[in-house]
Amino acid sequence: MTDIARLAREVAELHPQPRQSYWRSLSFCVVDAVFSIGARYSTVVAVVGRVANEFGITTVTAPDIAGTDPDPLALPQLLDRFPTAEGLSVVARNRQRTSTRNGILKADASLQYAKILVGHDITTLVQARELLADPERLQAVDAELAGVPGEGNAGVRRGYLWMLVGADDLIKPDRMVLRWLRRHGADVDPASARIVLADIAEHLTRAQGHRVTPWEIDHAIWTAARPRRRAR
Repeated sequence: MTDIARLAREVAELHPQPRQSYWRSLSFCVVDAVFSIGARYSTVVAVVGRVANEFGITTVTAPDIAGTDPDPLALPQLLDRFPTAEGLSVVARNRQRTSTRNGILKADASLQYAKILVGHDITTLVQARELLADPERLQAVDAELAGVPGEGNAGVRRGYLWMLVGADDLIKPDRMVLRWLRRHGADVDPASARIVLADIAEHLTRAQGHRVTPWEIDHAIWTAARPRRRAR
């Protein structure tokens, strides 16, 4: 049985913090969610930056989820500019695939995600955030996204998309997070990791007297576990 109280003490030492910034566009969230699976995050940030630059967008993040600024790159614009995965791959300078065996280009998966969302009238970041508050509609969209190759274990990619959109109760239990949990005595898979981090969040919320979200815990663990570049 997982010792949540002990894990919570370990996590508290990492000083989880509220989210500092959000992508300004749903297109950036889609690209991040798809390209990040099995990739270094610095590579993913570079891909988002190249896509943004293609549209003359120089500021890709915003400090506040509550903002109502127009989405600078609504999904139809992305699809109009990139009718094929090849075009997006060239601009992104990234030909990674969703899997080393029979995987499709991540650019292809990104465009498939975009088309599914547009098909459900989700074209902007504000609309995606509104979707999070509509469980029945969200479930329908989520089920369709699950059919895009490169899903990842336990729907990691979809959960990460909604996390990027603004759902602080969802996490991305990637390899670094799982590795950290296992090193600290929690032998979990992605599905059970979600439960463990939610339990830790609840424990810390009670202990600290203010809300601590699963996202804050996930990010604190990920930051602590990610490889550090050696100083030159």
